[in-house]
Amino acid sequence: MASSHRSSPVPRPGGGGRDGIYRKERDSSSPRSRPPVRSLPDVCPKEPTGEGRGLCDGPSVVAEHDRWTVYSSKVNLPAALNDPRLAKRESDFFTKTWGLDFAETEVMPSFYLPNISREDFGPYLQEMAQRERIHERCKMICPNKDDVDAIFMKPNFALEDPATFNTVLPWSHFNSAGGKSSRDVASSKLLQEKLSHYLDVVEVSIARQISLRSEAFFHAMSSQHELQDQLQETQRAVAILRGRTAAMDRVMCQGPLRALRTALARNNCVKLHNKLKLMAAVHQTQPTVQLLLSTSEFVGALELIATTKEVLQQELQGIHSFRHLGSQLCELEKLIDKMMVEDFSMYARSDLNRSLKDEPQVLEKERLESLVFGLLRQRKLDFLDIYSDEMILAAKAIVTQSVAECVLHIEEIDTEVVTKLADQMRIMTFPQWFEVLKNVFESFLFFLQRIKATLSVIRNVVLEVLDSNQKNRLLEESGSAVSGQEASQTSLVLQGEAELAYLTHEGLFISDALNEAQQQQAAARDQSSTVGSRIHSFQLLLLCVFRCGENMMPTELEMNRVINNTQELLHTASDVSHDRCVKVLTARAKDGSLERLSSAEFVCLSQAVEGFARDTEELCGRHSVSLRGALQSQANRFVHRFHEERKTKLSLLLDNERWKQAEVPAEFQDLVNSIADGRITLPERTQTSIARRNDRKPTEFLLINGQKYAVVGTVLLLIRIFLEYCQCVNDIPSIATDMLTRLSDLLKHFNSRSCQLVLGAGALQVVGLKTITTKNLALASRCLQLVVHYIPIIRSHFETKLQPKQFSVLRHFDHITKDYNDHIAEISAKLVAIMDSLFEKVLSKYEVKAPMPSACFRNVCKQMTKMHEAISELLPEEQTQMLFLRINASFKLHLKRQLSRLGVINDGGPQHGLVVVDVAFYTGNVQALKSLERLDLNMAEIWEQKR
Repeated sequence: MASSHRSSPVPRPGGGGRDGIYRKERDSSSPRSRPPVRSLPDVCPKEPTGEGRGLCDGPSVVAEHDRWTVYSSKVNLPAALNDPRLAKRESDFFTKTWGLDFAETEVMPSFYLPNISREDFGPYLQEMAQRERIHERCKMICPNKDDVDAIFMKPNFALEDPATFNTVLPWSHFNSAGGKSSRDVASSKLLQEKLSHYLDVVEVSIARQISLRSEAFFHAMSSQHELQDQLQETQRAVAILRGRTAAMDRVMCQGPLRALRTALARNNCVKLHNKLKLMAAVHQTQPTVQLLLSTSEFVGALELIATTKEVLQQELQGIHSFRHLGSQLCELEKLIDKMMVEDFSMYARSDLNRSLKDEPQVLEKERLESLVFGLLRQRKLDFLDIYSDEMILAAKAIVTQSVAECVLHIEEIDTEVVTKLADQMRIMTFPQWFEVLKNVFESFLFFLQRIKATLSVIRNVVLEVLDSNQKNRLLEESGSAVSGQEASQTSLVLQGEAELAYLTHEGLFISDALNEAQQQQAAARDQSSTVGSRIHSFQLLLLCVFRCGENMMPTELEMNRVINNTQELLHTASDVSHDRCVKVLTARAKDGSLERLSSAEFVCLSQAVEGFARDTEELCGRHSVSLRGALQSQANRFVHRFHEERKTKLSLLLDNERWKQAEVPAEFQDLVNSIADGRITLPERTQTSIARRNDRKPTEFLLINGQKYAVVGTVLLLIRIFLEYCQCVNDIPSIATDMLTRLSDLLKHFNSRSCQLVLGAGALQVVGLKTITTKNLALASRCLQLVVHYIPIIRSHFETKLQPKQFSVLRHFDHITKDYNDHIAEISAKLVAIMDSLFEKVLSKYEVKAPMPSACFRNVCKQMTKMHEAISELLPEEQTQMLFLRINASFKLHLKRQLSRLGVINDGGPQHGLVVVDVAFYTGNVQALKSLERLDLNMAEIWEQKR
């Protein structure tokens, strides 16, 4: 994108500019002249230098490079205009580079630019045609200067070459085929004379230089002759010296050297012989390994392979015949790895699936130790995963076997019809299924004991290896600290790795130590007629080359990890056992049969589960939660069913309760006496106790701590029901919180339902009572008071079964006590309201006239007597007195209003006297009632104060 609009420079034959270049002048008066077109802004500013450098100038070597220039730009114009949103690139240059909008958008022609045609360039072409022909002819005549200058820089430049000579001296220009002109002939003569002159000058200069240095030249020539004479004398002296040296070598050196050579050759032959014997021993590796594998000696085979591999690397490296033995030993080692894994898997399977009784705890202990040692040596640290998988399969088989053994003794179950274990367990009765569950628990305890014994053997092997590694490390550290003499003494004790390290350090071959080892074990090799002696001799042969570098055993960290994994595997065994027992539990509970268990049956189940969980925790040190969680889930369902049954039973009792005083059987009196003695539980029903109770007659009241409670039959059963709740908490402490919540709900239900039936008069429709009497109300109040008496006892009992962090749920009892007391107060208020409405109705008709006592007061005293007769036997004396004080206050209030309405005042008049007679009659009748003799009625409050 140019920044100026001037014409391009063109050559011109005559003036018009510097260097024969002229620029076309702009004709300001020409109609074609137009204002300069503004160039687009440059997104890359130019380098701000003193000189006007254009975009075509390259970067300066000495210029400051910390300034940004156009050459610092990393994005070119096509890349900036490329549209990355296009999914397809077109083949056209412009659309490919600048996007589809370049081709699709129509650009309006600029009105500043005229239409240019070929005729506009006619004068220019005519003017430049002659100059172009002259230029082309000059190009043919005069060679390019740059090409001629480049010839002298070529490595093969030689004027002897005719082509090079003609190029440097263009004779062809003078000998062209076009003929010679007089000008050309003159030029060639002038050139020949010039060259002849140059040749003469060079020859004169050379002669002058030779004359100046003639003395030195002749001196050098004479020195050369003297040097040649000296070299000849030296050559003769060297020949004499060589002759004498050869004679000395023949007489004094060849014999001793031949002896040394022979001794060295003998030593090399001995080494070769030892090497061959070592090769023969290595050659027997594979057969020996096969023999070891046939007797399941995996560790010995692996040690032999490792020793042989080290001998191949150190002693027999580069032996052509053993080039494939290393790879074969590696493949054999991999095969042994697979064999050990398979053998361990078979061992685990046979150990875990054998009978759980009448057999030793650990099966083939030596075989197990050998397998574990070999697996540890090969760093197969995942062998415990194999044992874990086999353990899970064995756990499943234990459940299947236990159920199958029990089903064989149950004639009601046809195994051909009912094939699934879960269905078979659901068909069983609870005692049968419970027997199966106890057998499963017992089998799993034996199973866990066996697993623990096996893992203990594995753990002991790992600990032995770990202890051995620690001892070896200590020996290595102590061996590296002693001096060379102490190291040699230690090597006599440790003939394996220490001797190898010593020999290697001294630069000897390890095979040199074979002689001593073979001499020490010669007797053993002579007796190697059997396979065992053959293996033993071979191992003795390779004893001194036992490896000392890389320890194949796992590191201490890995060993500790394996030890931790054994403990984790024991925990996993406990969890798996619990999970399989959960399967047995949930299979039985699928149809809801566990929810329908009696309290005693569920308690037996809970105790069995807790006992199994406690035994496994002591055995494995693992607090497994799955079985306890499943039991808790079943306990929640049991509690729900337990609560719903008793709540429904209580609702039915309340709906059929006629709210009459019931007789108290001796069983319930013994029950409350047991509670008073601190035994919050249901007494056992024995034949003796039942017979003793049958001999005793029911009583009219329930006697508790010297107080008589008149109760209905529903409350008696309610006492037994909440004792059943407490009994469940005693048997299953884990459900204490849930049971407390349900008992709270039961007590609330009794309170609300009794309120609906008595205060709300619901018993009129439910039971068919004609009316709710004061006796019904008093009896309901006394029943509520009995429940309130037992709420603190229940609270204390539950508090002993809860954890301190669960004490917050005890607040339910506080709320229930408040609700019950409010209900009792409402009943008392209802009794007062009944008499209050009677007083209002009767006293509104009261007139102060004879005869006295008036009929109104006789009616009031009659109703008061009926009220007393209804409640005096039901409520205690204190409550009766407080109730009648409130009734008397209501009477006085209504009488005072009536007297005020009649205008009777305390003035000693006739009307006052008549009222005094009625009041005295009322007071005498009330105080004549039982337990109201000393009741202060304070009847003086009925009179208005004198004004």
